[in-house]
Amino acid sequence: MPSIGLPVYELRIQDPATRSTWRIVYRADPMEILVVDVFAKKTRATPKQVIAQCKQRLRAWDQEE
Repeated sequence: MPSIGLPVYELRIQDPATRSTWRIVYRADPMEILVVDVFAKKTRATPKQVIAQCKQRLRAWDQEE
């Protein structure tokens, strides 16, 4: 997801029981996979607050290293 950063990806999961589409935003680092957020997406666009929160979480993670 270039709007959050590279290499950040979005995994889509269809839940037939609830007819929802879940999104998992994650980053694949050399030694770990970071799950940044999980949310139900109801529109085509990713909500701006989700993008902002993901950026904030990744900045915090990178500062700890």
